[in-house]
Amino acid sequence: MLKSLMVAKAKEEIEQEIVDKEEEKERYLAERAPPLQTGGMSFAELQELCQELHAKVDVVDEERYDIEAKVMHNTREIKDLNIKVLDLRGKFKRPNLRRVRVSADAILRSLLGSKHKVSMDLRTNLKSVKKEDTEKEKTVEVSDWRKNVEAMSGMEGRKKMFDAAKGPAP
Repeated sequence: MLKSLMVAKAKEEIEQEIVDKEEEKERYLAERAPPLQTGGMSFAELQELCQELHAKVDVVDEERYDIEAKVMHNTREIKDLNIKVLDLRGKFKRPNLRRVRVSADAILRSLLGSKHKVSMDLRTNLKSVKKEDTEKEKTVEVSDWRKNVEAMSGMEGRKKMFDAAKGPAP
């Protein structure tokens, strides 16, 4: 009820504003451009009147062009200043983001749609490694290195390395 009354009142005010604008427009035109009385004027007087009106139209067009140029210049300047303000503020305001825990299945479901039901178990593709193998490798590497250095030192050691690289001797 109250809302409909407010809407009706607003509609009446808008209609009244339209009527007021029309009356103001007519009053302004009557004041600025009085009706022409061309009755009883000679041809030369009519030509002179047309030239005067044409000169007035030219002056008004020049003023309109100047005002439009100023408005365009001001709008460009406003845009440039707005860009500078944004740059000085530190570009853009970053929104506060929340952490969301999403499983790989949920991500795939959102990307592929609900039609595809893909379960992604990442552990199935991993290579299995036995602990015993790794322990044996470590023990082999930890052997006494001093013996190896003494055995390979000098020309005899280099000869042994050369023979080992060649392959077994027949």
